[in-house]
Amino acid sequence: MNLKNRNFITLLDFTPEEITYLITLSEKLKKEKYEGKSHKVLSDKNVVFLFQKDSTRTRCAFEVGAMDLGMGTTYLGPNGSQMNKKESVKDTARVLGRMYDGIEFRGYKQLHVEQLGQYAGVPVWNGLTDVYHPTQILADFLTIKEIFGYLKGIKFTYVGDSRNNMGNSLMIGSAKLGLNFTGVAPKELWPDQELIDVCLEIAKETGATINFTEDKFLGTKDVDVIYTDVWVSMGEPKEVWNTRLAQLSPYQVDTEMMNNAKDTAIFMHCLPAFHGKDTDMGKDISSNFGTKFPKVANGEMEVTDEVLESKQSVVFQEAENRMHTIKAVMLATLSDTYE
Repeated sequence: MNLKNRNFITLLDFTPEEITYLITLSEKLKKEKYEGKSHKVLSDKNVVFLFQKDSTRTRCAFEVGAMDLGMGTTYLGPNGSQMNKKESVKDTARVLGRMYDGIEFRGYKQLHVEQLGQYAGVPVWNGLTDVYHPTQILADFLTIKEIFGYLKGIKFTYVGDSRNNMGNSLMIGSAKLGLNFTGVAPKELWPDQELIDVCLEIAKETGATINFTEDKFLGTKDVDVIYTDVWVSMGEPKEVWNTRLAQLSPYQVDTEMMNNAKDTAIFMHCLPAFHGKDTDMGKDISSNFGTKFPKVANGEMEVTDEVLESKQSVVFQEAENRMHTIKAVMLATLSDTYE
């Protein structure tokens, strides 16, 4: 399998075999790191990380992964470049592509990462946009494989805004690798029908199933995985909170929902998670919306603290796996096969 010089912008661009290869490579790199085996095989490379949206896991995963591979790194934060200010995305791509061997982008618009990929001339990696979050899905699926030993046939339920970047990408990943995907949300928060139809066509070849329901107990009955994400994404206006809380507070992942799944079920979340009042956001939501929406009175939004801190929760194993899978993506797209 050779993915050298490929962009990593959406899982739609990759075959099931290629995605499986990246997960397998991630397992190998993780094992080597735990064994203390160095894999600084890209010491002649330099990469740049272009962040319009701040992040803990994505930034750290890319930086540590790149350093583990021996690469030089540059971080350009929200105010670190002239992109979209004094310089177009197209021009930025052609400048950075002449200085760096690879470019990571985490920002607001899918169009921008696609433009970077079109004009940079070097591999471009999508660290998150408004439409897709493909590196997160690799980490999620590596985690599921570590726990259950397989992916094909896993009963996977995503609870929450199923039309956001995580809902889209988890549905695509499930279709590609044969998981049985169910989205649980109000119908107005389901993905675009066009994308659902694309995934249904993929599923015909892989044996996956793609379903959606507004019934949270029907959608989580006897499943292996319950996954959720924040209800309002970074950059969305405060005005959406009232609407989103009204739509999604009935879908908060709590112990009752987890008990509806299999006894062996796990809870997953891409983080950060709002599960208490120990953050500024948690305090803000509690004080401003707790009276109207009792479920968030304790700062618990998409998941309760009890569930996130339970033995069923694998969110920190999942977070660590961002590093191993991102490292695999960079290695696979910047080099020939790794032995």
